[in-house]
Amino acid sequence: SRLGGRIGTEPAVTIGKLEGEEPYMLFVAMDATRLSDGRIVVVNAGTHELRVFDGAGIHMDTWGGRGDGPGEFRAPIGQVAHLPGDSVVVWSPQQPFLTVFDPTGSVVRRVQVLKRQPELRGDAIRPTAVLRDGSILAGPMLGFERDDSLVVEVRDAEGEFKSSLGTHPGLERHFDFENQIIYAVIFGRSLVREPWGDWIIVSPTNRYEIKVFAQDGSLARIVRRDHVMRAPTAAHVEGFIEQRVSRLVDEEARESRRRGYEPVPVGENLPAFASVMTDALDHLWVEEFEPPGEELPGVLWSVFDPDGQILGFVETPEELEVYEIGEDYILGRVMDELEVEFIQLWTLERLGG
Repeated sequence: SRLGGRIGTEPAVTIGKLEGEEPYMLFVAMDATRLSDGRIVVVNAGTHELRVFDGAGIHMDTWGGRGDGPGEFRAPIGQVAHLPGDSVVVWSPQQPFLTVFDPTGSVVRRVQVLKRQPELRGDAIRPTAVLRDGSILAGPMLGFERDDSLVVEVRDAEGEFKSSLGTHPGLERHFDFENQIIYAVIFGRSLVREPWGDWIIVSPTNRYEIKVFAQDGSLARIVRRDHVMRAPTAAHVEGFIEQRVSRLVDEEARESRRRGYEPVPVGENLPAFASVMTDALDHLWVEEFEPPGEELPGVLWSVFDPDGQILGFVETPEELEVYEIGEDYILGRVMDELEVEFIQLWTLERLGG
C-alpha cells in the first residue's frame, strides 16, 4: 500500500543560484545535513568547503577550504553527518581521516583511520559512515577493493579498531586492460553499507535480503520482502548502456564507450533494490530498483519501521537525490537542465506510522 500524501508538493527551502553571490553558487554539492537549530550544512566539494545556511536558506558562514591548516582539506570532501550536540563530522572516501567541527565551526579534532597492519600491502581503509555514537564504519572504497571481496570494520570515535564485520562480496567489475577502463558488470551486484541506529547494514543488492549487524560483528537481523527476481532483457541492457553513454558530450566518445560495453558481462538477474537509507526515527528506507524503460514518475521507496516490519511505499521527486531524511523533512540535491545544483528541503508528513 502507498503511504500517500507525505511529501510536500514543492520544496520548502531551496539553496543555490545560477548567478549571484559566491556562497550560493554550488559546485559539486556532495552531501548536506540539517542541525537541530534548523541550519543546513552543505558539503561544497568543488571548493573543499562546508557552507552553512540558516533555516530559510540564507548563507551564514563557511567552514574549511583548500589547504593544510586546521579544518582545511587537500582532497575534496565528500560526506557529512551531525552528532548529538550538533557537532559536525566531515570526511572524504579518498582520505584516511575525519574532521570534527563544533556547532560554531571551530575544529574539535581530526581522527585518523589507518590500517591495523600498515606494513601489509592491499586495500586502503577509508571512513564510509559515522554512527550515532560517533563510531566509524570503515573499509575500502566500493569499486577499489583488491578483488571481489570487501572488508568491513568498525572503529571507535578515535579511529582505533573496535571490531570486524567480516568480508563481504563487493562490486562486480569487468576490466578492459587494452583501454585501462574498469566497468561495473551490467546489472551486477553492488554492496550497501549504512548505519541503522547503533546497528550497521552490510548487504549486497542482488537479493532482497538486507543483513544488519551489531557493532561486535554478530548478525542482528535480516529484513526481507517478497520479491520476484527478473532476468534482464535485451531492451534492459540497451537502456542501461544508453543511460551511461548519454552522459558523454562528444558523439565519438559515446560510440567508443558503446563498443567498450560489448564484452562487459550482464548479471543473471536485475538488482533486487537500488540503495538503502535510514531516517531520524530509525525507519529503514529501501530504494526500489527501476529497470531502464520502466521508470516511474518519481523514486519509489519501501519503508520499514524500526523493528523491520514493512509499512508501505513512499514516492520522492524523480530529480531529488536524497541526502538525509529527518523526522519531518527530506534534504537532497537537484540539478536543472543547465546542471546548476540546488540543495532542497522538502516537508515530510508522517501518516499512519
